[in-house]
Amino acid sequence: MDLSRITFPTFVLEPRSFTERVTDFIASKSDDPVQRFVGVVKYYMSGWHIHPRGVKKPYNPILGEFFRSQYEFDDASGAYFVAEQVSHHPPITAMFYHSPEHRIAIEGDLRPLSRFQGNSVGMLLGGYAKIHFLDRPGEIYEVTYPNMYARGILFGKMVLELGEMSTVTCKHNDLVFEVEFKTKGILWGAYNQIAGKIRRISTNETLFEISGNWQTAMYITDKRTSSAKPEVLFDSSSEHVVPQHVACASEQEPNESRNLWKHVTKAIRENNLNAATTQKSAIEEQQREHVKEREAQGTRFEPRFFQLEIDGNYHPKLVINDIPKEPEAAKQRVSQWIFAKPDGSMQDMDRSEDDPVVLATPHKR
Repeated sequence: MDLSRITFPTFVLEPRSFTERVTDFIASKSDDPVQRFVGVVKYYMSGWHIHPRGVKKPYNPILGEFFRSQYEFDDASGAYFVAEQVSHHPPITAMFYHSPEHRIAIEGDLRPLSRFQGNSVGMLLGGYAKIHFLDRPGEIYEVTYPNMYARGILFGKMVLELGEMSTVTCKHNDLVFEVEFKTKGILWGAYNQIAGKIRRISTNETLFEISGNWQTAMYITDKRTSSAKPEVLFDSSSEHVVPQHVACASEQEPNESRNLWKHVTKAIRENNLNAATTQKSAIEEQQREHVKEREAQGTRFEPRFFQLEIDGNYHPKLVINDIPKEPEAAKQRVSQWIFAKPDGSMQDMDRSEDDPVVLATPHKR
């Protein structure tokens, strides 16, 4: 059954919108292209372990909903992020990330398609992602996603699994990473296992093998050396997630994720599922009314930050190659594009939270 037109029950919702959750996926400066590729693979694989406890589905974003944030890293550099729901049927979330100091830009869109599979729900993750090393013309890393499965939705233990193949490809440097996310068998196997290889596209030569558990620790072995032993590629116990800086709800627009869903989030944190369902239904009903208005007026929805281009993908309206090279100029250009309000003023990122709904919302447990 195709679930793209069916909303999930409130109890399996994570108190975040999917437009915000894609920030869980946000390199190496080596002059060696192989080492840069390994750095990108580590970056990509490390993002999958970041998810809420249990099996929780983020809210279904409404058309035109968006989420924006900024990061401050330990080396005093920073980054900017924006995601927007650019299509509702089918659901498509477009995203953009840029670090001015590191001269890295990431663009992409996610096109999830959900299906019932007996005691499981599968989410097939279509779409694309491209990582641009802006100081290295032509060096673009193309990413495809694995699929997600929520097991035990009717009976048994509820668990989240990733399955099938995923790839990272850099044609410019003749390199590809192919990894299988292995699902646990009914009678044997273990959860969260992966097996992958980095190889040259032209010769099919295997350079590295990667194995382990995508939720805890992964290991890399250099196959170019017969005596090489596995080394730690990523260990989630020794890593930390860089916090996002998001404007308070009072500074956010009505269709900005945390402001839009604040009543639902409050109800979920209070374990008041009836109130959460009521608030969630009100948002969805408002979206249906907006659809009727556009149909009556003969207009179409126009995304704010992204546009559909001839390749069939959504790209940022801010042209990546036009971003200034100088970090301060890039910061000004990108932050103005992301954080400007409709009246031309900028979000006040330093304003303290004063929204009564947010202040009354229990903290995460």
